[in-house]
Amino acid sequence: MRLKLDLHNIFSDGHALDTALHGILHEAIAKRAESVEIIPGKGSGQLKKSVLRFLEKNYKGRFHRIEKDDKNFGRIFVHFRWEH
Repeated sequence: MRLKLDLHNIFSDGHALDTALHGILHEAIAKRAESVEIIPGKGSGQLKKSVLRFLEKNYKGRFHRIEKDDKNFGRIFVHFRWEH
């Protein structure tokens, strides 16, 4: 299962941004998702940096790795590895 979160509509609201990120990551952990695609958009890159800091600060150790899409600068993949 892969989950997807598009941040285009809430990029300027810090509280809504944190809530959306916590929500999708809790859902991914609860459902043991394979990965989460987060779309901060291209823009200046500030939102992408903010999302990466959020992941490192709040979820370090809970995901396997973070992949920055080399073909599309505006996408981040958070990959999980689950023990069976």
